[in-house]
Amino acid sequence: MAFVNWLKRHLVVVAGLFTLGFLLLPNVVVTVFSFNQPKGRFNYEWQEFSTAAWTDPCGVADLCGSLSLSLQIALWATLGATVLGAMIAFALVRYRFRARGAVNSLIFLPMAMPEVVMAASLLTLFLNMGVQLGFWTILIAHIMFCLSFVVTAVKARVMSMDPRLEEAARDLYAGPFQTFVRVTLPIAAPGIAAGALLAFALSFDDFIITNFNAGSTVTFPMFVWGSAQRGTPVQINVIGTAMFVVAVLFVLASMAIGSRRKRQKA
Repeated sequence: MAFVNWLKRHLVVVAGLFTLGFLLLPNVVVTVFSFNQPKGRFNYEWQEFSTAAWTDPCGVADLCGSLSLSLQIALWATLGATVLGAMIAFALVRYRFRARGAVNSLIFLPMAMPEVVMAASLLTLFLNMGVQLGFWTILIAHIMFCLSFVVTAVKARVMSMDPRLEEAARDLYAGPFQTFVRVTLPIAAPGIAAGALLAFALSFDDFIITNFNAGSTVTFPMFVWGSAQRGTPVQINVIGTAMFVVAVLFVLASMAIGSRRKRQKA
């Protein structure tokens, strides 16, 4: 009876921890099997503990090359989508212009549209224009589908901004550029950062749109997909584990910085 009462009081916490554990379970499996030494080509069953894959993460041909290519595309796509998305978000919130409502609605289409439809449409466009498929077609495609997510994130932040802060800056004889750099941009920065991180994750992880528009270029998700048909190198688990650890450290660092700023303000 005491256990039932305790469970009722902490049901939300228990459910949250269970959900979190369920979400992290695949990452745990990937981490564990990054130390496996499989007997055959497939790394699906535990055989023997080994750190060989960690000492030679680029031991598989083209793995690190595809990883480097995916990182380059993700970085450039993030930069392009963030700059364009931030400008579009400010324009949609701050200005009134013809077809504003239509643009506002069309922005959400890439988010609602199935990826295979957008991939086929972009491929048709590139082929009709005679563009050679490769790095640049992938980059353009990634910027296009990441743009909507950046606009949504930045737009939500800009809509919550208090315009009186910018008016106060102008009353203190700050020019338009100075007001934007000193007041507007710092307030909108969390939304811009959130949109940029989301764009990076979506670009690096994308397979469907990339597969349609890559030509002979092989990104990391395409390499993983191709390898899974012939075998699954342990190095793939090593790369996945390393990226997960980097992401966790980044989140922890952000939380620590935020907590430190709160203590300083207090």
